[in-house]
Amino acid sequence: MMPSINIEETFQKFVGLRVLIVGDVMVDSYVTGKVDRVSPEAPVPVVDVKKFDSRLGGAGNVALNIKAMGGIPIICSVIGRDKEGESLKTLLEKEGIYAKALLESEKRKTTTKTRVIGNNHQLVRFDYEDKTDLDSVDAYLLDEHYHRELENCDIVIFEDYNKGVLSKQNIQKYIAAATDAGIPTVVDPKKSNFMEYQGTTLFKPNFKEMKEGLGIETELDTLDEIEEAIVELEKNLKNKRTLVTLSERGVIISDEGSFHRKPAHIRNISDVSGAGDTVISVASLCVALGLNPSITAELSNLAGGLVCEERGVVPIQKERLLSEAKRVFNQS
Repeated sequence: MMPSINIEETFQKFVGLRVLIVGDVMVDSYVTGKVDRVSPEAPVPVVDVKKFDSRLGGAGNVALNIKAMGGIPIICSVIGRDKEGESLKTLLEKEGIYAKALLESEKRKTTTKTRVIGNNHQLVRFDYEDKTDLDSVDAYLLDEHYHRELENCDIVIFEDYNKGVLSKQNIQKYIAAATDAGIPTVVDPKKSNFMEYQGTTLFKPNFKEMKEGLGIETELDTLDEIEEAIVELEKNLKNKRTLVTLSERGVIISDEGSFHRKPAHIRNISDVSGAGDTVISVASLCVALGLNPSITAELSNLAGGLVCEERGVVPIQKERLLSEAKRVFNQS
């Protein structure tokens, strides 16, 4: 049975929550055009370019989702002192997103993913990035930014895309600092640092990431098997709760020894890109308010499904999510 909640009131409480987002911020660029011939130089399509577009990606897309829900995102990251970095700063400024904890480094590249789209199909992607860990100077400067901003936030999101901002050297001390300050932490992990996130409030891998992180090679076809994997994960990480996204099977969240599974809602799926960013964003706001895990899972599941109906990486539309949530919680 779903716990009682006033959806309208809850969404109002999201407004003004300060969310510190630590991790890999990037630019998602799109080159879009029409293909009607093959190149005479090589057997590749020729794209007649119609549009160039750049958007915030990675931790930047999480920031957009937090802002869309009425929260105040604070980006804490490292970018290069390059033209891609200038583009990223322009995008942040355009969106009114706080960027004073954004460190510019001569030694880094600003992660940029450029997708070439022809006739509504992705043809190729170019990645411009630096995956190495921060050097000692950049790590020290990032530490200063983090501890300064931590003093005035309601929750911390660790958005890890394995691009070097988060590492074995800083993850544990960042979690410890937040825990000591009584600030909850949520994690969107990737493979390299998967087991470094000890003692977080909420850990949110997708199904594939959980299997890889635990070294599981079996299919995990049943709900019991998935729950057993989550129990094993929590033994290793000693985290409070785990939210696992299961693609077309919805989501499942742990709740102090029990589990809540929320099936996926029927959608016209257009693009799953960025859905995980939306899920972690809505989940973090729920955690910041101390909402029941079942409600956290339901709202996050709804939000992730809604953005999959949009093409490209886009943030959630708050009013649309509110309308869907009212319907699901019978408060229309």
